[in-house]
Amino acid sequence: MNQTIETILKRRSTRSFVKRPLDREELKMIVDCALHAPSGMGRQTWKFTIVENREKIQRLARAAGEALGREGYDMYDPEVLIIPSNEKDSPFGMEDNACAMENIYLAAESLGIGCVWINQLRTICDEPRIRGILNEFHIPENHVVYGLAALGYRDDTVIGPKERTGRTEYIR
Repeated sequence: MNQTIETILKRRSTRSFVKRPLDREELKMIVDCALHAPSGMGRQTWKFTIVENREKIQRLARAAGEALGREGYDMYDPEVLIIPSNEKDSPFGMEDNACAMENIYLAAESLGIGCVWINQLRTICDEPRIRGILNEFHIPENHVVYGLAALGYRDDTVIGPKERTGRTEYIR
């Protein structure tokens, strides 16, 4: 089996991280992979914001938790957030960011870094407290965050493999 397929098949969401900073060069590689994702008509209307400050990450998590009525929400307490944002009026923004997120997932997995998709900001980006934090992160006012990636080295003691199921049908 080739390496790409092996990475895809072993990738899983990580919801428990050990407290250990990510290697800066590996993080740059992950972001570069996001930038190489396909985008509708090659427009690349996205922006990638990388937050490496755990205090700032937790401030955003607390604000999101309050906005959603989820006390104690911490986005799984990651080391890093990669926040892809896209122009609100981009006809392909959500799809473009989903492709970038998949590249982030696969690149992280290939480097032994855990990742989980956080989707809570999508509906609350423009709530004043959330928007204030996004503004501090230099995420443009005309951008929406469809999902963000929480990254860190996984705590393998609490995560096991997950069987995949789903319907498939081959028509000949």
